[in-house]
Amino acid sequence: MAMTEPTTTGLAAPATPGPVERAEGLGEDAPVRPRTAFVGRLEIQWDPRILEPRPWVAEQSRWAALLLTDLPPGPVLELCSGAGHIGLLAVAGTRRELVCVDVDPVASRYAADNARRNGLADQVSVRTETIADAAEHPTAYSLVLADPPWVSSHEVTRFPEDPVRAIDGGADGSALAIDCVRTAGRVLAPGGAMVLQVGSETQLDGPVAAAGAEHGLVEVERRVYERGVLALLRRRDDGGGVVSG
Repeated sequence: MAMTEPTTTGLAAPATPGPVERAEGLGEDAPVRPRTAFVGRLEIQWDPRILEPRPWVAEQSRWAALLLTDLPPGPVLELCSGAGHIGLLAVAGTRRELVCVDVDPVASRYAADNARRNGLADQVSVRTETIADAAEHPTAYSLVLADPPWVSSHEVTRFPEDPVRAIDGGADGSALAIDCVRTAGRVLAPGGAMVLQVGSETQLDGPVAAAGAEHGLVEVERRVYERGVLALLRRRDDGGGVVSG
């Protein structure tokens, strides 16, 4: 994701994303028009400046929603939230508060708008800031969700329809996933959990596992799909075991 100066975007943002001139990669005079995707039971709007919501990511939301039935009380943090669909679907039907964080202000506006569109505005706040800055707030979260860019830099040209900043995960695709793990290690409440999406098991077994060990998180389960991999991480206690909710 592009690194811009952090700002805060509340749900008082306009009901539709602000006026724009063109979409990245669509030509200088091409208008940007919102598109609609369905993720689970939610209607999600987005446009080509941000990553298209894929239906399969509802699996991350469903896993999160199941975990929330047993996790301690507290809000949910979604890092690299994009249009907000993963976090919104996870908290829909619950009383959990959701904080969506993305460095892209266009994504933040869509996340706020999609919360309103699906009747979740009262539960959701949106912040435009970096992954690292998300750890600077005093809130402790019961669950952290993250869908960071996880395509390696040399492979982003394989996906010409996707904005580069929304998919470029650095040299091996794990740079922003590592940042998400670091932040989760700082903000998770005791007994909390993280559900992380990456591109491959190799990323989980290497850099992400090392980052988890450094920041007190250990992988306890993974689920492999055709389009990506989900991992459940929990905080390690002082004795080397795992703290569960």
